[in-house]
Amino acid sequence: MTSSYDLSAFFQPRGVAVIGASREPHKMGYGVVRNLVQYGYQGAIYPVNPNADTILGLKTYPSIAAVPDPLDLAVICVPAPRVEAELEACGERGVRAVTVISGGFRETGPEGAAREEAIKGVIQRYGIALVGPNCIGTIDTHTPLNTTFVVGVPRPGDIGFVSQSGALVVAIMDWARSAGVGFSRIVSLGNQAGVSEAELIEVISRDPQTNVVTVYMEGVSDGRKFVEIVGQVACRKPVIALKAGRGQGGAKAVASHTGALAGAESAYDAAFRRAGVLRADTMEEMFDWARTLASQPLPRGNRVAVLTNAGGLGVVAMDALEMAGLKQAVLSEATKAFIRARIPPAASAENPVDVIAGSGPAVYGLCLDALLADPGVDAVVVAMAPNDWFAPVSLADVLGDVSTSPLARGKPILSVLMGVTPESEAARVLQQRHVPNFTFPERAGRALASMWQRKQWLDSLAEIGEPTRPPECDLETARITIEAGLQVNRQMPAGNGWLTPEQVELLLAAYCIRTPASGLAPNIEHALALAKTVGYPVALKLAAEGLTHKTDVGGVMLNLENASELRSAFKAMMRQAGKTPFGSGVKGAYVQRMVKGQAEIIVGVVRDPQFGPLVMAGVGGTRVELQREVAFELAPLTHRQANDLLDRTAAGALLAGYRGAVPADREAVVDVILRLAQISLDWAEISEIEINPLIVQDAGQGAYAVDARVRLAME
Repeated sequence: MTSSYDLSAFFQPRGVAVIGASREPHKMGYGVVRNLVQYGYQGAIYPVNPNADTILGLKTYPSIAAVPDPLDLAVICVPAPRVEAELEACGERGVRAVTVISGGFRETGPEGAAREEAIKGVIQRYGIALVGPNCIGTIDTHTPLNTTFVVGVPRPGDIGFVSQSGALVVAIMDWARSAGVGFSRIVSLGNQAGVSEAELIEVISRDPQTNVVTVYMEGVSDGRKFVEIVGQVACRKPVIALKAGRGQGGAKAVASHTGALAGAESAYDAAFRRAGVLRADTMEEMFDWARTLASQPLPRGNRVAVLTNAGGLGVVAMDALEMAGLKQAVLSEATKAFIRARIPPAASAENPVDVIAGSGPAVYGLCLDALLADPGVDAVVVAMAPNDWFAPVSLADVLGDVSTSPLARGKPILSVLMGVTPESEAARVLQQRHVPNFTFPERAGRALASMWQRKQWLDSLAEIGEPTRPPECDLETARITIEAGLQVNRQMPAGNGWLTPEQVELLLAAYCIRTPASGLAPNIEHALALAKTVGYPVALKLAAEGLTHKTDVGGVMLNLENASELRSAFKAMMRQAGKTPFGSGVKGAYVQRMVKGQAEIIVGVVRDPQFGPLVMAGVGGTRVELQREVAFELAPLTHRQANDLLDRTAAGALLAGYRGAVPADREAVVDVILRLAQISLDWAEISEIEINPLIVQDAGQGAYAVDARVRLAME
């Protein structure tokens, strides 16, 4: 459902009606009214209950129709069978923003699913923006507004939180109060029968009090819409997601390597990367990153200095930073000389800078200034082991002063004051001065790495450019080939959607992807004639109905140099084929001209049900599923994105000439990747394409699709 209304009513309404308000403290309808009153909502509150005169001192109304203006938001807390009628009444009253807290919909089974479909019909007729059903409501700590029934609310802050789990919202709010983490807006999505997660991420990002948006999700309602909307949000503000369900099986049973490797998580990784979403692995990580991104400037580079009072802690901190993908900054001689003159003789001015026990906050401040002034330093982590020389709050004051002064030079400062609890005075000072503190250096390292990841993504936006359609595509030949493949498969009792090798060659040729000369030989005489035509050496590949992985059954023989070798290989292959489950479907063997090159690459496309075509590339060959050395990207791709796809695996190094080998034609591989992406965009009927291997020749000599398969989506 696309928003054509103002979703800010869920966070800044002038008046709120609570349908199903109750006088009984154990009911949700009581909790919602209580929270609106208790947490200081300044707008009008209208409890709706035909059997009560007042609730919590507020006048009640018999129906939504009787509620006066101003009224921007209704919260429904009645049993599920009554929700449809109440929504109808809201539509008639002109209420265009409704939160349905009630459960009992598709999460409960077929009967509940039917109820949910019914309420979808109501909101579509009246143009109602609906959050829920089966949610806990929305919170804006700055309005303030709390439409949930949950006891307790987090302190005001600058982190937005969108969650597909209401129970998780409750747990996070409870944790946040003790951890000192503040939120700006919180929304529980529920079943998303109306407003989607992407739309709410967008409206929260527009809030001036929100500096970063965090998301707990188990799926998306519309993958392409999510990437489009959230990609625009990420250009303005950081978006961090925790996607649950990584341990579940990815793809369904598929026959190609591409399909087997492209699980659901590969699709989410590719979608998040395209949209600029930072993907956290844990809740702790998500909120570590959030408070860091909300409070500190992005680093200009990935060179980090560590300032500490304990050598061991400094080494651990530097290890953590490097494991997170950051680099140890090399300090200038001037910086080291300045620091050396201000620290004890036994201390170290090398990075990590160790001021040793006994140095006070003033020494930390001087050293921190020097590190921030060094042009070779992009960020500083201050790591302090507990000591008896000064109170941690003294160092917290120094860090706060430096971080907000011009001396910081727009560089991030993270602290690891070990032993400092969230309830301590030092932690309170750091929170007020917007310096994130971490219990251990590993957490600081990952948080800083998330900042560097965001910086790289923002920088890449100016370089990526627009996707371009590869030239010289014969759409008419492609259409005829695909229609023929669909027709043949529909006529087969067990049609599985695979195109024949001849059809695959026609489709690839229509998009100017080169394949070696080949032909089908039903017997040895035809094989010998074909070999003479295509020229020795040749490859022999078994042709059998339903067979996709020929090497698994001994169905590939390479480098056959002459007629004698071909004759022996053909006979041996036919004997072996008769012992396999495909024996009855053997049609002969394909004779193909041997192609040699500098590298074997796998490239392919698989269509994800949520995000559409996923393009894959990696190191090819027979062990691709074992090694899983592949990467995925959403189509369409730009030239830059296709190159980046190769560099995310060892394929990039292989094409460059690994261990002194001659460099291969990388540009030809990029061209094939872009053409495969275009095929998938042009033809929704195609569910999978795979070329393995793509034999890549010397630079400038091109590449050949030696073995390829294409599968159509059968209804």
